[in-house]
Amino acid sequence: MNLEIETKNNGPKRLFVTGIGTEIGKTVCSAVLTKYFNADYWKPVQSGDLYFSDSQKIKEWVGEHTVCHSEAYRFQLAASPHQSAKEEGITIDLNEFKLPHTPNNFIVEGAGGLMVPLNDNEFIIDLIEKLNIPAALVVRNYLGCINHTLLSILTLAQRKIKLDYLILNGDFPQDTNRIICKNLPKETKIIRIPNIEKITKESIKNTVQQLEKIDS
Repeated sequence: MNLEIETKNNGPKRLFVTGIGTEIGKTVCSAVLTKYFNADYWKPVQSGDLYFSDSQKIKEWVGEHTVCHSEAYRFQLAASPHQSAKEEGITIDLNEFKLPHTPNNFIVEGAGGLMVPLNDNEFIIDLIEKLNIPAALVVRNYLGCINHTLLSILTLAQRKIKLDYLILNGDFPQDTNRIICKNLPKETKIIRIPNIEKITKESIKNTVQQLEKIDS
């Protein structure tokens, strides 16, 4: 099964986009999902790049009509959220995160991977658990990605967080693809997103159209 995205569901689709690490294309994948599901978007914590934040990227890549909800925290330093917050004399409080009210489909994008710290005691996975929405795990091919993927899948399962989608972002060797896909929960669907050489509104649109063709 190359791709299977549910288009019929009970109520709005809600997903927390996380990854097996940093710099693996979570924001690009979030843009594709936001466009595909015609969804709202929320980045709870933005660390660094305030001049061109992930919310601004989504607006540029998906369209100005896209509803991007305000971040709960915005920090200047491009670092782990707990470090960025400390630089500004702030401690991130998990209770400050409230899922914005919307009748629309909803894409939430995390920071880094599951065990990225928000403060000294709580991590991104704690935020996913608090928001109580399924996860979409973004994977990109590199040496060690199998280990990082399977550990992430195991960690989600231990917390009883449903993994709705595994997103294979880019090209994968056959052997890597086989091992990862073989070890997915039965209910997890696979989305394959091709390499996007230049990220633009048009390239995101074209990628979504390819997904729709496969889904049909």
